[in-house]
Amino acid sequence: MALPMKKTVIKKAMKAPMKAKAMKSMKAMKKKAVSKIPRGKLAKMVVFKGRKEKTSTGLQKAHLMKNKRGKVVTKKQHAIGAALFKKTGQRWLEACMTARKELGVKGFCAIGGKSAQGKALYAKAKSLYAA
Repeated sequence: MALPMKKTVIKKAMKAPMKAKAMKSMKAMKKKAVSKIPRGKLAKMVVFKGRKEKTSTGLQKAHLMKNKRGKVVTKKQHAIGAALFKKTGQRWLEACMTARKELGVKGFCAIGGKSAQGKALYAKAKSLYAA
C-alpha cells in the first residue's frame, strides 16, 4: 500500500520591506527660568542689594532699609519699633539717666541689682518714671 503524497505548500513571496522613516531630531530643552524671588533667612538682604526682585511676601527694595545694627528690616517694621520706644522705652531711659545724675552714680551699676546702690537707683528711676 502506497503512502499518500504530501501536499507541498507554496510559500508566498515576502513583501518588499517599507522604507524606514527618517528619525526626527530632538528639540533642545529650554533653559530653566531663574527665580526672581529669593528664599531663606537672607531673602530681604538679597532684595536690598538688588540681586533679586522681591521677597516671597512681595517686599521690594523700596520697602526695605538697614537699621542701626546693619540688619535689613522693612521701613514699616522700623517705624513700629521707633514708635514703641518713644512710647515706653524713651521715658524709662530718661528716668534712669536722671536718677543716675541725682544719686551721683558713676560707671556700671545694675539697676535693681543686689547692691544697695542698685536698689536705690531702681527705686529713684521708678518714682521718676511714674511722675
